Amino acid sequence: MKAKRRRHDSAFKARVAIEAMKEGKTIHQIAKENDIHPTQVTDWKKTLAENIAGVFESGTHTGKEDFERERARLHSKIGELTVCVDFLEKKSKQLGL
Repeated sequence: MKAKRRRHDSAFKARVAIEAMKEGKTIHQIAKENDIHPTQVTDWKKTLAENIAGVFESGTHTGKEDFERERARLHSKIGELTVCVDFLEKKSKQLGL
C-alpha cells in the first residue's frame, strides 16, 4: 500500500528555500534535516528565486484588484437585495399587509 503524500505549507517551503539560498549547508544536508527529497529543496529554491521580485510588487497591485473585485461583488449583492425588497413590498401591498 502506498504511503499518503505529505503536504507542506507555504511557510515551511519558504523557510527551506531561504535556507538553501543562504548556501550555508548543502542541499542534501537541508533535505535530510527536514526529511524531504533534495529535488524538492532545489525546486523550492528555484521557485523562490524566480518569484522574489513579486514580493515587493504584490502589495500595490493585488490590493487594488481585490478591492475592485470585492466592490463589484457587493454592488451585485445590493442589486439582488433591492430586487427582493421591491418584490416583497409589491406582494405585501397586494395582500393588504
